[in-house]
Amino acid sequence: MKVKQIYDDVIKKDVTRYILEALPDWFEIPEAREEYIQDSKEKIFFCAYVDDKPVGFIYLKQTGKDTVELAVMGVLKDYHRQGIGKALFENCKSKASQMGFLFLQVKTVQMGKYEDYDKTNMFYKSLGFKEFEVFPTLWDECNPCQIYVMAL
Repeated sequence: MKVKQIYDDVIKKDVTRYILEALPDWFEIPEAREEYIQDSKEKIFFCAYVDDKPVGFIYLKQTGKDTVELAVMGVLKDYHRQGIGKALFENCKSKASQMGFLFLQVKTVQMGKYEDYDKTNMFYKSLGFKEFEVFPTLWDECNPCQIYVMAL
């Protein structure tokens, strides 16, 4: 497995579409998925490859003068629990720090709502994110938004 930073917006969109469409358990709403695809342009973007096949990606978006957000991340299910997500994250974290950002945040569904998202929460905690705040209705009542943060 190798991780590369991607600069070409067409490749970013293609990779994002390929991975997210393969992950309907997390990205089932077509409009939200399409928004992630379109928003990949001009973002800090990394892709993980196995045998030249994209198996995961991550991108960051700036949310403040000193803060970036892990906007979206996806790893094909057959490649879960192989260190790919962590490798993608470490590349982004390093890049964000080099660029002078001081904080990194991520949003997900609050722990205890859905098993798949509980695994996501545990993954973010394993990376060193700390619980910051829950917004019960930011997305909707069925999906309370948990924000995690870390200092870079």
